[in-house]
Amino acid sequence: MNAGEALDVAREALLTIMLVSGPIMAVALIVGLSISLIQALTQIQEATLSFVPKILAIFAALLLFLPFMGAAMGTFTQEIMARIVSGGTGG
Repeated sequence: MNAGEALDVAREALLTIMLVSGPIMAVALIVGLSISLIQALTQIQEATLSFVPKILAIFAALLLFLPFMGAAMGTFTQEIMARIVSGGTGG
């Protein structure tokens, strides 16, 4: 495997990481901002108030996006295994 192929694998790995973690991070961001906005509007400054809704939303998002995340990771793993079998010249 030369340097160009190693960079391709690293780029594909980073893209897969972003595709897998992106939806969950977006849900956490939206819920966190919503709770912060509600706290600012109602002047309730309780730090622990945002944890329960955020955790529930993340669990719901994980259940919703799990098939997509598994498919993306499976595809990436199959591509890496194909490169290993072919001696690093696959893809």
